[in-house]
Amino acid sequence: MRCSSCDAPAVIDQPYAGTHACERHFTEGVEERVRHEIHRQLPRFSGRTIAVALSGGKDSAAALALSQRYFLRRPSVRLVAISVDEGVTGYRTATLEAARSLTERLGVEHLVVRAEETLGRTTDRAAERLPETVPCSFCGVWRRRLLNQAARDAGADVLVLGFNLDDLAQTILMNLVRGDLERLTRMAPHRVRQPGLVPRIAPLAAVPEREVYLYARLTELPFDHGECPYAGRAHRNVFREVLWRLEGAAPGTRQALRRTQERLTDVLRTLEPALGPERCSSCGEPSSGARCRACEFLELVPPPAEPAGGERT
Repeated sequence: MRCSSCDAPAVIDQPYAGTHACERHFTEGVEERVRHEIHRQLPRFSGRTIAVALSGGKDSAAALALSQRYFLRRPSVRLVAISVDEGVTGYRTATLEAARSLTERLGVEHLVVRAEETLGRTTDRAAERLPETVPCSFCGVWRRRLLNQAARDAGADVLVLGFNLDDLAQTILMNLVRGDLERLTRMAPHRVRQPGLVPRIAPLAAVPEREVYLYARLTELPFDHGECPYAGRAHRNVFREVLWRLEGAAPGTRQALRRTQERLTDVLRTLEPALGPERCSSCGEPSSGARCRACEFLELVPPPAEPAGGERT
């Protein structure tokens, strides 16, 4: 196949747009979509420190590289990458090494937050103590807390997430199926600043997952291909499969779901203005209820016992 914009060989087909793209037009297209999303999402917030959640995978690697590309023309902006080590043996070490390699190449400040040091727990330990609970449940809320705290401590005005179009469409579908309209309106990108919560944006929101992967490969970004050993138990897998089938049968489904979420949010906020988050009675962090889920899970997984000498085993 030939590129729809020139005579060069195509490197990818884009059924949702009815086009094919060569390497140059493909990379330029991704960069333009990301530029548009940052411009659309970021004007709501002013500031000079941008934090980027960097897991070491393809999505966060592309989000960091593209964010740096965007802010190169704004030398007053400080970019800082934040990685969270949840404590997953045989997985997180490789992703952190990829994250370190990327930040060194780009010359970006890199902070690593470890759950064991900050929370006194790890995902592995929690998985052992809570065998009937899907690990993504507690790992996700702990990771979000640590990212928010680290971004806030770094003085960040906004936190960039590596959510691609597939990620967002899956989350929208999950919330619609569950009838969780409140969570649907709280999804990133955030439209308002809430006390204690660093606003999150998603520059890759218009880029499908396979295009993020291809962009990362074509631009030779270091990233890790590994999958978390607990990922197979995630409820999201069902919705990922459903979305793949819907997109195959009706290209453009992911974009339509995103437009639906944005329109519903506009309507729901008009009918019932969003209230700011509460403060957790245990930790004081932002919470959707009187007590946050992170603290509820921490209570279920006690920290390791300390010997008489005071050193943790």
